[in-house]
Amino acid sequence: MPKRKFMEAEIIGAIHQVDAGRTCIEVARELGVSKHTLYAWKAKYGGLHVNEAKRLRQLEEENGRLKHLVAELSLDKEMLKSVISKNGWSSPAARK
Repeated sequence: MPKRKFMEAEIIGAIHQVDAGRTCIEVARELGVSKHTLYAWKAKYGGLHVNEAKRLRQLEEENGRLKHLVAELSLDKEMLKSVISKNGWSSPAARK
């Protein structure tokens, strides 16, 4: 069964329902998630509004893309260093 992605509004709504007095088990059963998922959502999104949660998700996605870009550039740099050292271009005699 594939995982379902919940929208920020659904997550915040579930947290507000639990805060309003409904039990975690009721809300979890209604959404089809475990009560542990609700606790994780509350730890991550507790006290946020929907627009703040959307911004948080955007920042996390951007951070992931930037980390991926840094990793690729680091690999390219190491590869180029390896090629230069094998060709002898980095030695002082080769520069003259």
